[in-house]
Amino acid sequence: MTIVEPPSLSAATARGRTPRRLVQLLLGLALLGLAIGLLVRARLGLAPWAVLHQGLAMRVGVSLGTATIGVGLVLLLAWIPLRERPGIGTVANVLLVGLAVDATLAVIPAVDLLALRIALGVSGVVLTSLAIAAYIGVRLGPGPRDGLMTALVRRTGRSVRLVRTSMEVAVVVIGFFLGGTVGIATVLVAITIGPLTQFFVKYLVIRLPTDAPPPAQARP
Repeated sequence: MTIVEPPSLSAATARGRTPRRLVQLLLGLALLGLAIGLLVRARLGLAPWAVLHQGLAMRVGVSLGTATIGVGLVLLLAWIPLRERPGIGTVANVLLVGLAVDATLAVIPAVDLLALRIALGVSGVVLTSLAIAAYIGVRLGPGPRDGLMTALVRRTGRSVRLVRTSMEVAVVVIGFFLGGTVGIATVLVAITIGPLTQFFVKYLVIRLPTDAPPPAQARP
């Protein structure tokens, strides 16, 4: 049996992947804004954090995108006492998702036909997971919400499942009482976001020089 070691990732190859990482990051964040906008137009419920953003936007009198950016900035400030470090992807997430949400709502009008609303809702649910997988795959820093979750997990010693579920239930409840839209799409996002993101991230994760090499393959 001859053991064949996989080729290592050269520094030149790694540098060559930097533009791809940035492009994928920007596309993923733009896609997330698009997904949120589609869910808004579907009027079948929003993702948990978007429920909060929408409720705040209605109460304060700002656009949904502006509320999204504002909440992201507040969460980023909450990272300071938790000693969480942002990356370029974190900052881009805070700014670009909100801009993409407002751009989507400016281009896509409200619809009344139920079949079209369902199509927009399903598209929004799927694209949400695809977008998250895209920006997670570049590994340039977590979003402000994900970073807060991991920091709380580290500080409290509680499980990721418990902390994430508690956060998302809290923001849905608060957002609902502020006037945010809760519906079947909210439930679908909560149920499918894990499995769908895991499926998409297999194809979108970008290997880095610091990654451990895959197991050697044997051939006769």
